[in-house]
Amino acid sequence: MSLPPKMRNIFLLFIVLTATAIYAIHELLGQSDASESEVLHLTNADKLFPIDNNPIGDGKQEHVVSYADVLDDVTPAVVSVYASRIVRVMSQRQVDPLEEMLRRFYGVPIPRDQQGNKRRQENEQERKLPYGMGSGVIISPDGYILTNRHVVTDERGEDVDEIRVSMSEDEDKELLAKIVGSDKRTDIAVLKIDGEDLPYIKMANSDNLRVGDVLFAIGNPLRVGTTVTQGIVSATGRTELGLLGMGSQGYENFIQTDASINPGNSGGALVDAEGRLVGINTAIISRTGGNIGIGFAIPTNLARSVMVKLLETGTVRRGYLGVRIDDITTDIAEAFNLTSSRGALVVQVEQGLPAANAGIKRGDVIVSVDNQEIKTSIDLRLKIASMQPGSDVIVTVMRDAKKQKFNVVLGNLETGLAEEIDLSGSELLQGVIVKQLNSEIRERYEVPEEVEGVVISEVDINSPYLNIIREGIVIVEINDLQVSKIDDAKKILRRGINKLWVYERGSFGYIAIRR
Repeated sequence: MSLPPKMRNIFLLFIVLTATAIYAIHELLGQSDASESEVLHLTNADKLFPIDNNPIGDGKQEHVVSYADVLDDVTPAVVSVYASRIVRVMSQRQVDPLEEMLRRFYGVPIPRDQQGNKRRQENEQERKLPYGMGSGVIISPDGYILTNRHVVTDERGEDVDEIRVSMSEDEDKELLAKIVGSDKRTDIAVLKIDGEDLPYIKMANSDNLRVGDVLFAIGNPLRVGTTVTQGIVSATGRTELGLLGMGSQGYENFIQTDASINPGNSGGALVDAEGRLVGINTAIISRTGGNIGIGFAIPTNLARSVMVKLLETGTVRRGYLGVRIDDITTDIAEAFNLTSSRGALVVQVEQGLPAANAGIKRGDVIVSVDNQEIKTSIDLRLKIASMQPGSDVIVTVMRDAKKQKFNVVLGNLETGLAEEIDLSGSELLQGVIVKQLNSEIRERYEVPEEVEGVVISEVDINSPYLNIIREGIVIVEINDLQVSKIDDAKKILRRGINKLWVYERGSFGYIAIRR
């Protein structure tokens, strides 16, 4: 039986579609079988990812639900520190109406003093104005207090006129405190109040801190009263953060913590879970000015070292090598045939200073001091600064892939220059006194080490240059000639117009003066 052409085409199309559908169903069934086999295989994953069911620690420790007993013992030793400035203000003296009438209408002379000057119509009075506040930590029963230097100084770095502290147990009662000493390079200050058997906090070895240790920050943030916040050690040995505002002049070696630290906490206590002092709260990093969990404290070991020096000598004397150093990168280590990137690379040795006198050379890598390993250039800087000038130390270096040891007698950082310097000052121009740069003057006027010249230390009020140059300006060049000493500046200056290339607080510029 033959089908019409039209019907035959329809029949063939039906067969093709049926075959296609059967093939598709077969493929789907195959995929389903594969998926099912995979699911069955993953049912054994429990053995591949085991769980440690052992409790933290040894399993015998009790679960801590409160640190109240620990904090009850230490909180009374944290005080609020209030700084004030004494300002002199003029108040108008009430004028006698009869005296004013006689003077105005009858020409009665204006009253004068014994020197013939017009008698002032104002009275000078002193007023005490609040300047700022922070916190402090009593560290001895007779009233020695550790705090931050910036808590008890003004914006110029000068000591405030009056400091009072209040105890956490009686915040309405204030005690007068005096500054025993302070150190700008570490932002540490030591205060003293009168008292006996005062509550105090024992100090712990901050070098034993580990990331994850529980910490408590205690202070008086934002004037709300004594406050305790909890956190952990987030990091140790934080350096080169610029939090002290001194750049290479400061000594930063911070504990980082996420315990809440806010304005007013500065100078307060950072204590461990046993109530021992491990740090002095100092600064935060924040875009808003409030706590975001990145706070920093000066380790107890550093603060104690500074405090002891201040109490014993009234100043902080630091050791000095007389070298410029840098960290060792991977490429530098390869170039110098070093097996490790630990140590400090000597990039410059100042002649006539301790390192040069001992035989240390440019290109040496300092790997230890008195058998204490040096990890970075900052590590070396902190270790040398913690030692007393005059100390005899053994410095081990890598030179030509071999270890060599040198006996070095440390110099004094504050007076470490080899040549004698005229610190008394000299008149360079009429009424303009200049001084030679040294460490103390660099610190005072914030002059970095790489800037050389002479600094203007005083401009007399009657000087013709009063409106042209100011105290703190460093004269680097005169008439395109480098100035390194006061005598150089005097010789280079000439009659008529002089061109001065100067540095002042972060920037360079030109000044023209006529002599």
